This record gives sequence, structure tokens and C-alpha cells, in this order.
Amino acid sequence: MSVIVVGAGPTGLMLAGDLAAAGVPVTILERRVQESNLTRAFAVHARTMELLDMRGLTDGLIAQGLQVPEVRPHIQGRELIFNMRHPESRFPYILVLQQARTEAALEERARGLGVEIVRGAEVAGLDQDGDGVTLTLADGHTERADYVVGCDGAHSAVRRLLSVGFSGRSYDTRIVLADVLLKADLPLAVNPFIGRDGAALLPPYGEGWFRATIWDRTRQGVPIEEPVGIEEVRDALLRITGRDLELAEMRWSTRFLSERRQARRYRASRVFLAGDAAHVHSPLGAQGMSTGIQDAANLSWKLAAAHHGWAPPWLLDTYESERHPVGRTVLRLTDLLRRLSEAPAPVRLIRPYVAPAIINHPRVSESVRLTLSGLGISYALPAGLADSPLAGTRIPDLPLVIDGHATRLYEHLRDGRFALLDASVQSDEPGRPWQDRLRTLRPSAPLLLGQATTVLVRPDGYAAWTATYPSPGQIAQALGQWCGPA
Repeated sequence: MSVIVVGAGPTGLMLAGDLAAAGVPVTILERRVQESNLTRAFAVHARTMELLDMRGLTDGLIAQGLQVPEVRPHIQGRELIFNMRHPESRFPYILVLQQARTEAALEERARGLGVEIVRGAEVAGLDQDGDGVTLTLADGHTERADYVVGCDGAHSAVRRLLSVGFSGRSYDTRIVLADVLLKADLPLAVNPFIGRDGAALLPPYGEGWFRATIWDRTRQGVPIEEPVGIEEVRDALLRITGRDLELAEMRWSTRFLSERRQARRYRASRVFLAGDAAHVHSPLGAQGMSTGIQDAANLSWKLAAAHHGWAPPWLLDTYESERHPVGRTVLRLTDLLRRLSEAPAPVRLIRPYVAPAIINHPRVSESVRLTLSGLGISYALPAGLADSPLAGTRIPDLPLVIDGHATRLYEHLRDGRFALLDASVQSDEPGRPWQDRLRTLRPSAPLLLGQATTVLVRPDGYAAWTATYPSPGQIAQALGQWCGPA
């Protein structure tokens, strides 16, 4: 079995690296001849950091980025504090890092695992049958694989050729992105400023550099193709923030129209959609890259299971059933943030008084924190599988003591296998017949997960099944359901 990934952005690189690590032959086709210098994404959220940690990538990324523990919205002169110090994660912050650096780490990993990246390969045709998928390139060449994954962005050729609807709409708002050097003193936080003339999002890169995402109410008639000048950015920041941020330098900028769209389906037989090919939304909330990387982590182990011949018949369908609702939630949240920023005049009058009450409400702030960070994501069980406590929820990076050595769970997920945490002190090893796709861990300390003594952890770090002192037969039954025939 082989897989073609279309698109060499963060989603495609993550997916291809995972597949290669699992022994699946994989090739990336990328339309661009040169690597893009477009770096819209600036944030890696906590759950995405956890997934990257499961691949041994976080140390290098942390060394290049800035750990930002707060979001400080400034709403027409009133400053609020929104805490992102996640107590349930090893990454209690937003890592602010240019997308290009995240891509570079993912590409280095993929190439190191043998992934071929073919540039200048534009997909112009797609046909699939019961045995595989044939892609026709713009130069007339064809490529064939058992499965294809479209990770080729908002204007996805794969999605268009599948005739999959991309429902939603374009916002009639022009967004400016720019990397700017500011001399003014701003707190170590993601700093959204919401004023009467628009909104500006200013996360710090360090050493005075910030990524500016600006919606300027007074500049909505400017053509998209018009270059962004430093004076335009300086003037917009002054009016929106209400203060002189002392803009000294600008090294990169672009102007674009934002959209709110989601593919109606994430799977069409042997073809899948992931990342921006499946969902696009407002940049407020910085959800795009993290959501795409999480798509890849969800799909990769399922395709690997199909390659190795043990995937249960329902497994590939769970990619859409699990990730489509997540994409819908992200679109709703980012749309809400956009509406708050672009409010009509009557709402702008009361916004400075109503917004703090909403943001400071404990249940609201906790829900938004868990959604933005991805730590609150959970998945429904497939139909027909026995339910159990915590099934479908994220399993934290549990500290473990195994054979007298201190370790942690995510270190044991780096080979892409399931992990069976069994602290029930059984004499035999019911997981041995599945050892090619399962790692059995016997922690010498109790698991800190409610009353569970036994947890089957999926390769993407979510609970497949939990139990308290199960029999070997019960464990074997759960393994058979999730990991295929012994």
C-alpha cells in the first residue's frame, strides 16, 4: 500500500512523516517550485505541542520560539487577562513561532524518514477505483497510490476534483499581516487590541518583534493586490490601539481576504482532506496550523493500520466522524471572535462593559481556554464498541515509574503504536499477541486516572478503552476491537 500526500505545508509534512515512520511508502506532491515565504501562522497551541512531543520535536521548537502564558485583550482602553497556563499539560503556554520554522522541523523529520517531496507537481486530474487513486499532473504525468490525502490548502485542487462542497462564505474584510519591530513596552502576552476603528493582534516573537494581524475599518476599500506600506501599518496601530507603539521596522507583509468555510466531507472513498483543504477560518484565535497538524495526527495511524492489514473496517471512517466536528467548533469560535472585533456601532458602545463580564466568567473562560489550546478535544466512540470511562478523551502525559525508572507516557508513543497501561498487577501479558502494534507498560505506581487501573491509549494520545482490574479476556476483547486480529 502507498499514500500520496498533496501539499508540503505543516499538515502534509506531519502526515507524511508519520506514515514513513510507520513503514508506509509515501510521497508528497507540491505545486510550488520554491518553498513559500508566506508565514501566516504564528502559534503552536498546547495540544499540538503534545502531539509534536510524541514525535520528539518539541525541544528544538521551544528553543526557537517564545513561551507566552497569557492573552491580554485590550477592548477600547480596558485591559483583560486571559490565562493560558494550562495546569493539565507540560506546555502551559502558547508557543509563538514563525510557521516557517515549524515547517522546517517537520520537513527535516519527513526527509530523514525517507519521504520524497516532488516540487512543481501540480495536480490537474483525479480518478479513483476500488484498488487505488490515479492523479494526473499538469505536465501529463500520472501518479498512482492506494490512498491520497489533500493537504493542499484553501484552494485545494484535490477537493475541487472530488466535487466536495466547501460551504461557508468569504468575509468582506481585508486583513493585513506584517512582522514589525516595536520599541514600545508590551507585556509577554498575545495582545489583541479592539478599538472603534478595527482590531489588531500582536503576539511577540521576542527581541521587540511582533506579528501584527490588523483589520482596519477605514481601509476596507483597498485592493487586495496593493502592497502594504509601513506608514499604513503605523497609522492603523495608532488608531486601533490608542497609543504610539513606536513602529521602527517592518520586514514582511501581505494583505488577504479571510474566509469561513468547511468541506462537507473529509473522506471520499480513498481520498481524504486535511488542514486548510478541509477548513479555513478567521486568523483570530490562531487555530489554523494547530488544527491541521491535529488532523494529520488523527489520520496517520489509521492509514498505517490499513497499510499493515489490521485496521478494523470502521477505523478509516472515524477520521471524518472525529475531526469534522472539531473543525466545525473551530469555525464557530473564530467566527465569534471576528464578530466581537468587527461589531456594528451599537454593539461597540456597550462592548467595553459586556465583554469583560463574559471573558471573566469562569465557565466561559475555561471553555475557551480548552478549545483554543485543543486540550478539551474528545471523540465519540464508534458505534458498536463497548463504552468505558474516559474513552475518547485526551490522556495527559502521565509520569510513570517502570522497572524502577522514571519516564512519561508520551515518550512511549513515539513509535506510533498503541500503549496498554496496565497497573492491575496481572501475571500474564494479554497484549503479547498484538506486540507488533502495541506496547505494554506496567507502571509500578497507580494510574492517576479516576479509578482506572488499565488504559488502552491510541497512538494519537486519546483513550480507546479503560477499565478497573479487568480480566485478561476483557483486555483481549478490547485489543481485538481496536487493534484488529491478534
